[in-house]
Amino acid sequence: MNFRFQKKEKLKSRKTIEFLFEKGKSKSVFPLKMFYAPNLNSENTQATFAVPKRNFKRAVDRNRIKRQLRGSYRLQKHLLNTGGFQPVAVLFLYLGKEEVPSKVIESAMISLLKKLNL
Repeated sequence: MNFRFQKKEKLKSRKTIEFLFEKGKSKSVFPLKMFYAPNLNSENTQATFAVPKRNFKRAVDRNRIKRQLRGSYRLQKHLLNTGGFQPVAVLFLYLGKEEVPSKVIESAMISLLKKLNL
């Protein structure tokens, strides 16, 4: 099992990210919201993470939350790769107004990835 978050798995395309916000489907489990759409540009599932500056003014706080999100995704991404799988582009948006423990983020990530699999 590969628990790395490799370069080819990172979503960086501005067009794809804008498409996810405009026309992508979404699911939410507090404190996360997931936007997703089929990824036609790549053969891999790609993910990115966002924490709004409105809720966390200091970059240190935003970066810490994004690190927690990446870590929980990295450890749970195997939930996506079951059966006849089509690659998707995924954006995880942090909705909370304050920081929460990593366990809360991890449980929300697990439930979102399971919902995406259905």
